[in-house]
Amino acid sequence: MAPSDTLRELGITLPSVPKPAGSYIPARRSGSLVYTAGQVPIVDGAVVAQGKVGAEVTTEQAYDLARICALNAIAAVGGLVGIDAITGIVKVVGFVASAPGYNDQPKVVNGASDLLGQLFGEAGLHARSAVGVAELPLNVPVEVELVVEVA
Repeated sequence: MAPSDTLRELGITLPSVPKPAGSYIPARRSGSLVYTAGQVPIVDGAVVAQGKVGAEVTTEQAYDLARICALNAIAAVGGLVGIDAITGIVKVVGFVASAPGYNDQPKVVNGASDLLGQLFGEAGLHARSAVGVAELPLNVPVEVELVVEVA
């Protein structure tokens, strides 16, 4: 099943490609790989949540935010080559703005990984890093970037 069909079946609407917040592009292709810029939890042009995970934001909320980030990253790839050109997810890097002592970053980034598994099945299996950081742009709790393989 094509990724666009899976999205429809799951009732998920791919968002518009988020506008860059700086001097960069949302995604860039090199050979059969597309690299996305880090995507933050923005819906309809507005930041969905702010703060640190483990303080103002719960792990469960951050999991949902990581899903939004992954959808924004898929939209960036789709805007460049079309979502149905995606043949696999190679790597996910998730950054989690963490309160002191917070160490459940992998649980947060599972929000992105689980969504990619739903959308792409076995082709959604990927290598991953889940990194705790002190701050992220716009005071968002989560940022996700992808490396995807395309036809």
